Amino acid sequence: VQLQASGGGFVQAGGSLRLACAASEPTFSVAAIGWFRQAEGKQRELVAATEAGGRKTYADSAKGRFTISRDNAKKTLYLQMNSLKPEDTAVYYCNTDLNPSDWQPFGPWGQGTLVTVSS
Repeated sequence: VQLQASGGGFVQAGGSLRLACAASEPTFSVAAIGWFRQAEGKQRELVAATEAGGRKTYADSAKGRFTISRDNAKKTLYLQMNSLKPEDTAVYYCNTDLNPSDWQPFGPWGQGTLVTVSS
């Protein structure tokens, strides 16, 4: 399994970024997949996830601002982030092997992408 997250960067509060995660496993289209983030000094947390059937979940902090989507043909996961806030600053990771019952990750982590939001 290879995961490559991209799209992070430096943005001012209120701005937008679109993250992408390119995967390699053949089971991508039937997997529950998601985005997590880890801010400095904090534990990694779920941001958004989606299962093969289309069901999605978002952290309360992401609802209304972030949108998760997937392109199974490209084996790519996306996270559109709008109205970014300084508290969204973190390293964002994707995981393409989640338990769809509780969204807990049990797949490997790829290299994350850093998002920095200035006030």
